[in-house]
Amino acid sequence: MAREIIHTDQAPQAIGTYSQAVKTGGRVYLSGQIPLVPETMEMVEGDIEQQIRRVFDNLLAVARAAGGGFQDVSKLNVYLTDLADFPLVNHVMAEYFTEPYPARAAIGVAALPKGASVEMDAVMEMD
Repeated sequence: MAREIIHTDQAPQAIGTYSQAVKTGGRVYLSGQIPLVPETMEMVEGDIEQQIRRVFDNLLAVARAAGGGFQDVSKLNVYLTDLADFPLVNHVMAEYFTEPYPARAAIGVAALPKGASVEMDAVMEMD
């Protein structure tokens, strides 16, 4: 099965040896996004809620570049440096996703790239 590399200027450029997303057949693997502003490649200013929103915006930009959207996400992984922020992730996520919600994991981690407090990656299933 051929792999298609997904790229958009509407999301941060890769800061390592990875692609923003890879499509194989009807499945799209979206790489982890941290709260970088695409135009500046700097961390978004503001609190953890602003970081969470920026991550969702970045993921959505990559999903759209792949021809889909959050309605196509089957699995979402959330990485947090403070699991006390998890209720806020739920609150913000409800503004971006509608039922049926994707499967999801929330993982507490010691640190994330560039000092981010949140990172998310996803898998999309597209017909």
